[in-house]
Amino acid sequence: MTQPRVLVTGAGGFIGRWALEPLLARGYEVHAVGSPRALAGHWHAVDLLDSAASADLVARVAPTHLLHFAWIAKPGVYWTSPDNARWLAASETLLRAFVVAGGRRVVMAGSCAEYDWSRVGVCVEGSSPLRAAGAAATPAYVACKLALQAQLTEAAQRHGLSAAWGRIFFQFGPHEPRERLVASVITNLLLGREAACTAGLQVRSFLHVADVAAAFASLLDSRVEGAVNIGSAERISVAALCSRIAASLGAESLLRLGARATPTGEPAVLLPDVSRLAQELGWQPRHTLDSALADTIAWWRSELALAEGADFAGSAAFPRGAP
Repeated sequence: MTQPRVLVTGAGGFIGRWALEPLLARGYEVHAVGSPRALAGHWHAVDLLDSAASADLVARVAPTHLLHFAWIAKPGVYWTSPDNARWLAASETLLRAFVVAGGRRVVMAGSCAEYDWSRVGVCVEGSSPLRAAGAAATPAYVACKLALQAQLTEAAQRHGLSAAWGRIFFQFGPHEPRERLVASVITNLLLGREAACTAGLQVRSFLHVADVAAAFASLLDSRVEGAVNIGSAERISVAALCSRIAASLGAESLLRLGARATPTGEPAVLLPDVSRLAQELGWQPRHTLDSALADTIAWWRSELALAEGADFAGSAAFPRGAP
């Protein structure tokens, strides 16, 4: 049997970087799109927003599989950015080129934001209502993701592709942007600063980013089709999560729950039904929430020690042996 060849976009990003090793372990020849890094696989520095360059890359690599993560993801920007439309067009170009090249199996990254948050608490693929792609109140990010999934479904039906769509819930871990929740709480507390949070009454599920990527690798390597929630069965309030971080660092006095207003439109409960992930894929995360937090704290401690110097690394408040 010919070795399967996978093209991974966004391979240097927060999630994509963690998908390469699991794919190699499953026997794939991995071709990664992004700025070359000291990571596994064959690297291609190609601007996917350049349609000609994107189509040429797919023609040269001739992948049998496509794992598509690349998209605008800058915190505070991506939700309404006009670049969402550019990434939708680029993704459609990539998909067409993949079909022309004879590709067989494609998995793309979606979002839990596709669900109608005003009507669901626990989100179930295929039955929980989605937002309306064309509605004025639907953010550009969500509208473009919904449009891409529709294009993927149509392409699969028309060309006989095997296709799946992973809806990501909430993730954290090494290399996370510092503006995001878990990273901001950890880094502020490690630096001896106050961590200002909302009241944190929202109930969520959180998954280590390496597990998110491993779930995508498992999904790509399966025959499961359609939307699949990528998340954890563990549930916790945001306040309890932040308190757990503070307690593990002995920094409870620096945590400021309720110091920020809860953003408008935040649902009280937003959780994935992970039945498809667990039963159809037979997949389980490697990390528990506690082990994921410990790993992330250790990574940020190392990063901050490099950035802040010896004074931080050997501080009395957060000694080297702390978690």
